[in-house]
Amino acid sequence: MYALFLVTLMVSAGQEFSVEVPAENEILKTLRAERPRLIATAADTQRIKKLIAEEPRAAELYQQIKRNADRYLTADTVQYRIIGPRLLSESRKCLEHVYTLATAYRLEGDRRYLERAVKEMLTAASFKDWNPSHFLDTAEMTHALAIGYDWLYKDLSQQQRETIRQAIVEKGLREAEKVYRKQQWWSRTRHNWNQVCNGGITIGALAVADQERELAAYIVHQAVQSVQLAMREFAPDGACVEGPGYWNYATSYNVYMLAALESALGTDFGLSGFPGFSVTGDFRIHSVGPTKQTFNFADASSGAGRAAQMFWLARKFNQPLYAWHEREYIGGVSALHLWWYDGRGQPPSKAGFATDRWFRRADVVFLRSAWDDPQAVFVGFKGGDNKVNHSHLELGTFVLDALGERWAVDLGADNYNMPAYFGNKRWTYYRLATIGQNTIVIDGQNQDPKAVAPVVAFSSQPQRAHAVVDLSAAYAKQVAKAQRGAALLERKHVLVQDELEGISGKELWWQMHTQAKIELKGNQAVLSQGKQQLWATVLEPAGAGFAIESAAAPPPQNPNTGVQKLVVKLPVAPGPVRLAVLLSPNKPPENLPTVEPLSKWAGSIVQPPSK
Repeated sequence: MYALFLVTLMVSAGQEFSVEVPAENEILKTLRAERPRLIATAADTQRIKKLIAEEPRAAELYQQIKRNADRYLTADTVQYRIIGPRLLSESRKCLEHVYTLATAYRLEGDRRYLERAVKEMLTAASFKDWNPSHFLDTAEMTHALAIGYDWLYKDLSQQQRETIRQAIVEKGLREAEKVYRKQQWWSRTRHNWNQVCNGGITIGALAVADQERELAAYIVHQAVQSVQLAMREFAPDGACVEGPGYWNYATSYNVYMLAALESALGTDFGLSGFPGFSVTGDFRIHSVGPTKQTFNFADASSGAGRAAQMFWLARKFNQPLYAWHEREYIGGVSALHLWWYDGRGQPPSKAGFATDRWFRRADVVFLRSAWDDPQAVFVGFKGGDNKVNHSHLELGTFVLDALGERWAVDLGADNYNMPAYFGNKRWTYYRLATIGQNTIVIDGQNQDPKAVAPVVAFSSQPQRAHAVVDLSAAYAKQVAKAQRGAALLERKHVLVQDELEGISGKELWWQMHTQAKIELKGNQAVLSQGKQQLWATVLEPAGAGFAIESAAAPPPQNPNTGVQKLVVKLPVAPGPVRLAVLLSPNKPPENLPTVEPLSKWAGSIVQPPSK
């Protein structure tokens, strides 16, 4: 029997979920002797060859991978090049090259792929370090060399093995050991750094565990304990408070780690059982709109990108819809799309997937008129917490898709290398400040960076879906109370309604960033993109109309070229304020909806089943 170490963390609500971890001297007891042992074994090689021969989509993916491998044969190798504080772009380049070339070699047997992969690894091994001051760089480079070392081990010379192994140990594992010994910050945090650093380093440890058993045992033991902190953030429903971009990054490394533990040790020690992890693909699916762009809140781009872990999650948790979604929405192919390929699944509508969803921990809401329709109406709407990692001051913001176009855009992240982007200048940058969001702004001031805005009402009915967010804390210095509601009416029209009490200041702005051409018509505005139109109508207050404002930002910021703001400006006056804007694809309804107080919206707080 294993001696057991139980990781526990007591909180006010009770004891959080934990898994039992074998003692350090027992944790590698089941280490697979034969190679490859990481993620894709020799048996998987034969399985994938058969899959390529029998499954056209898998064969298509492999041809894309092989074309990439052919390009990498003549591509420049990685360089020791620090940009800002990061070597990260080079670590990721190495990881992409090694996975792709090693996959092609395992399936083709062409030694050109082997030799080019070895050249990449030896170049990285020769670096003076892997930039441990920004440990993501170290973790990803360790991951890259570990996969190449393990997958190509039988075809490496003794000298090549020794050089690569020594680099993994000295530039990767020993640097991680320093962090674990002192319990430094990323080993104790609960966001993506935890999963990426623990995941990459675990893969490195498992790659060299037979030669460096004591060190590897220590690393794996520490990483399995540490990653539980971040995995608790998946509860209860799989959402990521850092946005869809960092959902992708965090879950990919979480899955790399679990897949490597399973293949190398035959177990993930129960980590895959953390609440919310089995359904985290739901967040990915709901966050991608019919334009195949995400609701890219926080430091995220609108592109959905590739997420091979959706195939792994589909297979691990018998979630065929995850596999369908990744096949349909894949934004570029990776080698692991082939190793984890799953051909099952059907569209969300046929799978009985809910059109509307409130993710409770993140307090993010998604509403849509239909699945499987590229013309569908889609709204992403958020409350949440301004303090979370990578957050912008964007409580109450929203995006809107309709007619195959994105009308309300989230500008996303700016350049991380700008001065104090993650420091004391963060809230001075347009894309991160409240002035750069699709929410209300009072006198041009930011929301409180420490504010939390909970979803206080949610309802999903056949003809109407809505949510209400309490923004009072975000504007506490300027209002006594503030709420915003977003409703999808008749599965076609979108109502955004703000109610404020006890407001002080000079001017209130309602704003929506858009790439559309705008034509103003009093209390209406017509937005055009190509042949498509979206009509905006101010329902309340009477007499209010739209204006156009610039979204330009000065250097060194992104200038936001092609984006402008549709704005409603109201002078601040005593008494409560209610501002309601209707957004209608093609044209407004003949009978405009009656504006009802948000207090009446709160009558139904219903969370539909995820499936």
